[in-house]
Amino acid sequence: MFELGKNYICEKSVPTLAQPTPNCDFKTGQVILQQPIEREQMSKLLASGKTDLLDKFVSMRTRRPFKAMLAWDKEAGKVNFEFAPSKFPPRKPAAAKTGTVKTPFGKTVAVKAAGAPAAKKVAAKKVAAKAAKPKVARVAKPGAGLKPSDALAAVIGAEPVARTQVIKKLWDYIKAEGLQDAVNRRAINADAKLLAVFGKPQVTMFELAGIVGKHLS
Repeated sequence: MFELGKNYICEKSVPTLAQPTPNCDFKTGQVILQQPIEREQMSKLLASGKTDLLDKFVSMRTRRPFKAMLAWDKEAGKVNFEFAPSKFPPRKPAAAKTGTVKTPFGKTVAVKAAGAPAAKKVAAKKVAAKAAKPKVARVAKPGAGLKPSDALAAVIGAEPVARTQVIKKLWDYIKAEGLQDAVNRRAINADAKLLAVFGKPQVTMFELAGIVGKHLS
């Protein structure tokens, strides 16, 4: 895990010699809703999927402080709040009274349970839910890729391409032309084509993804 500005990013989101193509897009702020997130807690989130209970969050809607844990949702690919279980057990619904009463005329009649109509409604809803047709899941269509700028197209070609493939093609070009600095292997020296992309004679591999993003649409 690296610190980039005021954010934490996954170490696998940065291109390196051993891993030229990033395969992780994890990124989160070092301060969330006024709660500073220590590096130790962020490491715990990535290792176990959850931080300790943090108590300095402030709601943007109510401006009230609250306690919560940060939890990593793998399916959604984002960080969520997880609250500690309540100390108080849930209230039990009042039991419906049943039995018989006598009328002023001396007759004994049965008293219906107060919860009976509600029970019938719940049963009716369950039957209606079973009868409903199942929803058909939408199948996401693969994207057509991103269009490189004219300067970037001069290096990797003008065809629309995925962001990860752009980084891979750039590294292929850098290695083929021998543009890695001989002293500092993390630095890349720009030739005439890359100078139009980088905007300066030399960049580091950590800057590469951010610079490329400006040349894709």
